[in-house]
Amino acid sequence: MATNFRKTEILEQARRDGKVLVEQLARRFDVTVQTIRRDLSELSDVGKLERVHGGAVIPSGVVNLVYEERRRMNEEGKQAIAAACAAEIPFGSSIFMNIGTTTESVARAMRDHEDILVVTNNLNIANILSANVHCEIVVAGGTLRRADGGLIGGFAVDTVKQFKFDYAVIGCSAIDEDGDLLDFDAQEIVVTQSAMARARRVFAVVDHTKLDRKAPISTCALAELDTLFTDTPLPQTLRDIATAHATRLVETRSA
Repeated sequence: MATNFRKTEILEQARRDGKVLVEQLARRFDVTVQTIRRDLSELSDVGKLERVHGGAVIPSGVVNLVYEERRRMNEEGKQAIAAACAAEIPFGSSIFMNIGTTTESVARAMRDHEDILVVTNNLNIANILSANVHCEIVVAGGTLRRADGGLIGGFAVDTVKQFKFDYAVIGCSAIDEDGDLLDFDAQEIVVTQSAMARARRVFAVVDHTKLDRKAPISTCALAELDTLFTDTPLPQTLRDIATAHATRLVETRSA
């Protein structure tokens, strides 16, 4: 019974934070690290977690996590990222915002922004900003992805191409060691890429859970961003790429 309870709590923490660490879990449950490693291995064997060095993460690969799990992961970190990003977008701006729970957090942080135009292919963002009477909202046409309220495909691209944005605020599902921002759906990515091409500045909002995840399709490279907002210091390899290409890093808290 204690083992089942511990595994349930481990899964809940992994869903909330995106990652669990062996030594932290051992201290939390007052058990040995060997016991925790066994728990993580058993959870990994049934596909509920994926082992990484020092701990485990929610599994990823070629299929994205369900929306509610993504929304609950690292909410505090996403809010900190969102506040930092929103603070750098002045009133009177035109903004594109793509599909993602971190971009949705940015939308919440912009509910008091005045005289802004937001174009989005994310129905959740449109609903969040509908309470802001000072925000004009344009929802890109496209095929509705019911799982997360995203609008994707050629019609969404056609809408985006009609605008020139001051800012494109984009999220991603993963970022790899080569500095590529990755996602799962090619029809979603083409909308984001079109918006980036029509934006004067590109902001990416990427919380630390994306560093331990995988996705199969590249949206863009770190070098293509003006600023990346994150909630933890990036690995040195990514910091070096950012420095080489003059991509500014905004880190909202220490690891």
